Amino acid sequence: MRTLLALPHAALFLAIGLAVFLPTEAEARIEGPLETQIERYIKSLRAKSVISRNERTAWVVYDLTSNQKLASINENSSLQAASMIKPYLALAFFHQVEAGRIIYGSKSRRQMELMIQKSNNDSTNWVMKQTGGPAATAALLKRHYPALCQQLHLVEYIPAGGRTYRNRGSAGDYTRFLQALWKRQLPRSEEILRIMGLPGIDRLYTDAKRVPSGTRVYNKTGSTAMCCGDMGILVARGRNGRTYPYLVVGIIESSSRSKSYGSWISRRADVIREVSNLSYLAMKSRHPL
Repeated sequence: MRTLLALPHAALFLAIGLAVFLPTEAEARIEGPLETQIERYIKSLRAKSVISRNERTAWVVYDLTSNQKLASINENSSLQAASMIKPYLALAFFHQVEAGRIIYGSKSRRQMELMIQKSNNDSTNWVMKQTGGPAATAALLKRHYPALCQQLHLVEYIPAGGRTYRNRGSAGDYTRFLQALWKRQLPRSEEILRIMGLPGIDRLYTDAKRVPSGTRVYNKTGSTAMCCGDMGILVARGRNGRTYPYLVVGIIESSSRSKSYGSWISRRADVIREVSNLSYLAMKSRHPL
């Protein structure tokens, strides 16, 4: 597959910022009943008070094999980013690596793995410091990757205890990030994918009973007392030996902090898993899985 990484850096970043992420007519079209299924599922949970009235949700499911969006619900809503901001920090870091301003060595590799795989907040803040802190990192991302940052609001380091409520993003931004990543259109895409694919916590594959064993997942979760989310690419294996990648983004945000974090986050994680189940079944109806 030909990628834009063969272009000179300046031309690459200009292309990414201005043209690469503009959706084609096929990409912009919403197809199939999956979106309706998700809407009905969330509505049923609200009726049972499993999801309360003060909680907002956002969902995107995108078939990377056929470049078609299968579901889009509140994808442009600005919601808490939590740890889902961390792949963006990796992007900013590797942008500076490609520009020759930072060296990616054994120490930074370890910090990057801790940030993504273990969601270590100290490592996250270390990575962000290398790109100048929140304001400078946000400016870098918005300048070079504006299509990926339409609702991105990066304003703070991760506070002690991980109680970060001010950094924000959207399901649409995460979708465009994952699309570009999968197409290898970002600096060090292969390394970002490698790290996101390391064994760890996810809400898209683990305990999603309809998603077959052996499905590859590249993801980043996000968790606070007000936000439960996951953004990731799943690579399903077909009966014909081919692979069929698709992405799922799910976010549930409460307007107030939960008094019982453990049970609140666990139940919302199960909601995301069920949407992942529905997403796999939709892919199965489209491809020989």
